[in-house]
Amino acid sequence: MAHAHKLEIFRGLVKFKSNTQKIWGVLIFLTIVTAIEVVLGIYKPEGLLAKFLGMKILNWIFIILTIVKAYYITWDFMHMRDETKALRRMVVWTAIFLILYLIFILLQEGGYVFDVYKDGFVKRDF
Repeated sequence: MAHAHKLEIFRGLVKFKSNTQKIWGVLIFLTIVTAIEVVLGIYKPEGLLAKFLGMKILNWIFIILTIVKAYYITWDFMHMRDETKALRRMVVWTAIFLILYLIFILLQEGGYVFDVYKDGFVKRDF
């Protein structure tokens, strides 16, 4: 039994009559987000170069916009909106745990490499 696809984006705020219109709508949205990233990357406004939580505000904006793009690519082009809640959660939680694990590894190894360059050979005893 086939079910009808949800022809909406932005949690139902914008609705479309056909899949073609919906694909174009998502493409336009992703193009606008990418254009904002490119413009910010080229001009780098002085006010966004201040530090916030250990990183420049501009970098935080890039991270947030990239997550927004990844969400809409997954949600619309990979059809996650039509899947069951359990499958969606499984995909999202797996990605979150993987990203957190990779960040942990990056921080651990980065700290070790920093100590090696600063002090010479450093032995870690876990």
